[in-house]
Amino acid sequence: MIAIHCLNGPNLNLLGRREPSIYGAATLAEIERSLQDHAARLDIALTFRQTNHEGELVTFVQEAGAAGAGVLINAAAYT
Repeated sequence: MIAIHCLNGPNLNLLGRREPSIYGAATLAEIERSLQDHAARLDIALTFRQTNHEGELVTFVQEAGAAGAGVLINAAAYT
């Protein structure tokens, strides 16, 4: 089984509430459920993390590396 850590940066916890006319009405939890459903069909294990703190995001990347997992990152405001 492939392991992938999906890491989300600042303000993504506000999806669905913050300016839905720009960012959409789906919440981060809804997006995660959709990805989880798709990943299960492909035998992929997803781990989701979100933070508004840069240092914590770096820690998440390091934890994924230590676990031998791939990383999918939406750096959000850090881009």
